[in-house]
Amino acid sequence: MAHELRGAAAIIGTGLAGIGEAPGRTHLELLAEAVHKACVDAGVSLREVDGLFTATAVNFAPALTVADYLGLQPAVVDGTNVGGSSYLSHMIAAVEALRHGLCRVALICYGSNQRSAAGRLTSMSDPPPYEAPYKPRMPVAAYALAAARHMHQYGTTVEQLAEVAVAARGWANRNPDAFMKGPLSIADVRAARLVCDPFTVRDCCLVTDGAGAIVLVAADRAKAAPKPPVYFLGGGFAATHRPISSMPDLTVTGAAQSGPRAYAMAGLGPGDIDVAELYDAFTINTILFLEDLGFCPKGEGGRFVAGGRIAPGGALPVNTNGGGLSCVHPGMYGIFTLIEGATQLRGHAGERQVAGAEVALCHGNGGTLSSQVTVILGTAATL
Repeated sequence: MAHELRGAAAIIGTGLAGIGEAPGRTHLELLAEAVHKACVDAGVSLREVDGLFTATAVNFAPALTVADYLGLQPAVVDGTNVGGSSYLSHMIAAVEALRHGLCRVALICYGSNQRSAAGRLTSMSDPPPYEAPYKPRMPVAAYALAAARHMHQYGTTVEQLAEVAVAARGWANRNPDAFMKGPLSIADVRAARLVCDPFTVRDCCLVTDGAGAIVLVAADRAKAAPKPPVYFLGGGFAATHRPISSMPDLTVTGAAQSGPRAYAMAGLGPGDIDVAELYDAFTINTILFLEDLGFCPKGEGGRFVAGGRIAPGGALPVNTNGGGLSCVHPGMYGIFTLIEGATQLRGHAGERQVAGAEVALCHGNGGTLSSQVTVILGTAATL
């Protein structure tokens, strides 16, 4: 028997704003522009939104702040912040709210001016007291630790890490919205400035401005949307730790739990996925998530991505917008996995379009590999 949330709601509108650099604009201004575009795309008025799901990096009560800025008085609000995966968690919550009639039009949104405001990756605001004395450069030190352990345990190489960055750049070169373009080779990645061994700067996500927004409605209303709806098929959440020093196994993320939960709800498996949008804060993320989400055995991720397997023309299209490594990363990236997944399933991705894409897996990561959320989306043909 199908899960009650499978196909219960659909994305009918998406919007992007300020991708890359947007000097002189606040995070709320960027967020509002993305929301406006998403509402236009969905064919709904902002006044119709009665469910708001958002998290920001700077507001104490983000849902209240954003609701006030947008002039909304929603019946449902959710400002849960579990890091960059928050927006995929919001997707699951929004589908539940729509399914049970708690709201009629749900909005998920995020905006950041991190590049213009700070210009660099910023360390977490609440470093654990037992890590702080070592003065690690976070979050890069945490992910470098996981990469070093994976290399030691499974023989993963820096060249295999570089394959992830090269593949992302290949997709970015086909995306007019991507911030960083141009040729990139494995040798280029390895020759770039060392940030935290084994990572060079090209193993690390961008620091950009940017905003994204998504409009969802219940399935019965989605049929009347002006553009092809993209249906929620399944979702799963997992939280395993807060600081990297508490991670049970540096080579196994909570995606090993969230993925199976999402697959079970969707009634699908890794072999059914046409395109995967994975939160690539660092090159090791993509390798870990491909393993933990069942695309290859544990320890085989480095060899799996070799030879352009996840690049344009490869067997498994991954991060088709260019990802956080080459497209956009304004502090938290999760919402952009959903937007790109929906764009692919609508057939609106232009030069980077994956032919015949019917099922997209979107995966978010928060903290230092701390929270993992998997969402599976599908076209009407998958219902």
